[in-house]
Amino acid sequence: MVTDGKNIIDSRREVKVLLSKRAWTMKKLAEKLSEYSGKYYSQQNLNYRLRTNSLKLSEMGYICEILGFKIIFEEK
Repeated sequence: MVTDGKNIIDSRREVKVLLSKRAWTMKKLAEKLSEYSGKYYSQQNLNYRLRTNSLKLSEMGYICEILGFKIIFEEK
């Protein structure tokens, strides 16, 4: 979970929004993430990592790359 003092970014919610924009399931994402990263991700493991906010920034980057999005950091 990342916070800027006011807004909390929930990685699980963000990934679900990205998945819905692409009409993908969590299972399909887990499969593609496994292929892309070379590390095995099950649907259950990915759901757990998102639910507990233990997803690494690099993994979020992989997810965005797979789904065709990018992460942008902007100065306030």
